[in-house]
Amino acid sequence: MKITDGGVTAAKGFLAASAAAGIKYKDRTDMALILSETPCRVAGTFTTNIVKAAPVKWDQMIVRESDDVRAIVVNSGIANACTGAEGYGYCRATAAAAAEILHIPEDSVLVASTGVIGMQLPMDRLTEGIRAMAPTLDGSVESGTAAAKAIMTTDTKKKEGAVTFEAGGRTVTVGGMCKGSGMIHPNMCTMLAFVTTDLAISRELLQEALSEDVKDTYNMISVDGDTSTNDTVLLLANGQAGNPEIREKDADYEAFCQALHEVNEALAKKIAGDGEGCTALFEVKVVGAKSKVQAITLAKSVITSNLTKAAIFGHDANWGRILCAMGYSGAQFDPEKVDLFFESAAGKLQIIRDGVALDYSEEEATRILSEPEVTAIADVKMGEATATAWGCDLTFDYVKINADYRS
Repeated sequence: MKITDGGVTAAKGFLAASAAAGIKYKDRTDMALILSETPCRVAGTFTTNIVKAAPVKWDQMIVRESDDVRAIVVNSGIANACTGAEGYGYCRATAAAAAEILHIPEDSVLVASTGVIGMQLPMDRLTEGIRAMAPTLDGSVESGTAAAKAIMTTDTKKKEGAVTFEAGGRTVTVGGMCKGSGMIHPNMCTMLAFVTTDLAISRELLQEALSEDVKDTYNMISVDGDTSTNDTVLLLANGQAGNPEIREKDADYEAFCQALHEVNEALAKKIAGDGEGCTALFEVKVVGAKSKVQAITLAKSVITSNLTKAAIFGHDANWGRILCAMGYSGAQFDPEKVDLFFESAAGKLQIIRDGVALDYSEEEATRILSEPEVTAIADVKMGEATATAWGCDLTFDYVKINADYRS
């Protein structure tokens, strides 16, 4: 497996475009279009929030009922959530407009929205955005990158990635783009991810691969503990790599799962590391757990602890907050057996052994915690299971950004 340039257009046969449609923003691109030159198998995972945005409901129907998918239309600025029957009708209208303009079936069009909840989409602007993007569709890296920028809301940077691997004697590519900065606590925020591959694979195995992988990637990140109404991960496979179709869990399937995980983890970490107002990606590794469930529970409890996140912002080795967060997680462990380490590009330092603080250097700890990527490693000494979760620090700017988000 090799990391390669690009994102959603890296795989053969995938094109992208972007436009400034004025959906809500007046000074930037705010629509993206992804098109496959040939029909795709599709898989999807979606928010578990009971309050589901209209595009989530539309995409769930398409993933469930459509045999072939060709396009994804994405807008930023307005989430089309809590918009009732009218909002769902706009999803159908978006698909119909794209179908007419692109000359593809209506039920082959997926839609996604991100932004303010409760506002209705301006369909005239959205339709004109599709019309403007259609003739500019392109398979270049630059078009994929422009699309990744167009779906941003409070994100401060575009998020994309791609890898290649071998399957059936052919080179296969998996690439993707995503957005997400606030309202991030996926439970498959506002998090959207679109992954494409030129692999030939059955619909059933494509869905299984995605459903399993989100458990260790997108579902292991959190910025603020809020699960969005719009969380969507879509995976499209058009088969243009020319490999024999994967229909069983063989070596080629495992290679694909590894490549998919590489892309999804990279995208998930970029979301966590770009949390609203954050200054650092905060990674928590739990090792020596009795079970995977225990490890996941402990790791996610730490990355969602506001007190711990604030300590990371202050570069303060306040290990008591980490142990406290583990203690209220609901997972059973012996706190008097826990070892805790802090690690970053500046070094690694053990903070506690068997639940008791060591005579460590506060200055060295601060230096380690001052890096843009910081890891806490907790060994609970109960078994062989491990889990890793990703979050970010909690800063003054998070409150500022969210205090006036609608304006």
